[in-house]
Amino acid sequence: MTIQPSKSGKVRDIYDTGDNLILVASDRISAFDVVLPTPIPDKGKILSTLSVFWFARTSHIIDNHLLLHRTEDFPAPWNEFGAQNDWEGRALLCRKAQVLPVECVVRGYLSGSGWQQYQQSGQVCGVRLPPDLREADKLPSPIFTPTTKAEIGDHDAPISWLETVEILGEKRAVEVREASLALYEWIAAFALGRGLILADTKFEMGLCDGDLIVVDEMATPDSSRYWDTAQYEPGRAQHSFDKQFVRDYLETLSWNKAAPGPDLPPDVVEKSRAKYVEAYNRLTALQWPERDVRAR
Repeated sequence: MTIQPSKSGKVRDIYDTGDNLILVASDRISAFDVVLPTPIPDKGKILSTLSVFWFARTSHIIDNHLLLHRTEDFPAPWNEFGAQNDWEGRALLCRKAQVLPVECVVRGYLSGSGWQQYQQSGQVCGVRLPPDLREADKLPSPIFTPTTKAEIGDHDAPISWLETVEILGEKRAVEVREASLALYEWIAAFALGRGLILADTKFEMGLCDGDLIVVDEMATPDSSRYWDTAQYEPGRAQHSFDKQFVRDYLETLSWNKAAPGPDLPPDVVEKSRAKYVEAYNRLTALQWPERDVRAR
């Protein structure tokens, strides 16, 4: 049986079942908007499993698109196709939604592009912050700093609150902001109890039967910046549980950051996988299986 995805992104393949969608997280990894030729084993399964973990724990704040996450429970012929293609653990059957055209970014700490904006203007997405903050400082309170939703190959661009209102309308923009901040605060408090700081994260939201829901992934190392509380030291860049390790390696090469990307050496692949596994283990208090050698 061969079924082609209706859409393929940098990481996920999307299949349209008619009534719903199936999102399959591959082991592909991208950097600088280029999909690299070397996959990271287990990455897709970790992303999907963590999303399921958070969806189950935050539905009291806002509903989400998840219907089923066990391939054997999918309707035919998708259950059979999934079993043949190693979907177990990486595929989610989800409700269709009208995805909103903004990325819902929440920052609790000053880092990344937010730090760059602050150095230039003292603001992040139009939100004025106290003077003399250091890189990685905790903010007085979490801030909602949305961006545009870029097409593949483009970059998300920060937008102000007024621009967000123009795009979504004031009532919807307020609803999105409040839901995003509530999600961040709940997840950040949970993560802190597991020894991890959630510096920032992004959510994707959409409308299903007129109701606002969360779609795509939630609070994974690909969509979030996690730091170890034991190593946290403001005033410098922090070690994070994301693909920054891969980016740092690529910066040592003479690669021009255009496709095709370079192959990753085995030690970089293994260390990158270890970052994802550690994030999963610490957040869930479970142990990821030692190794699944099949990368997809």
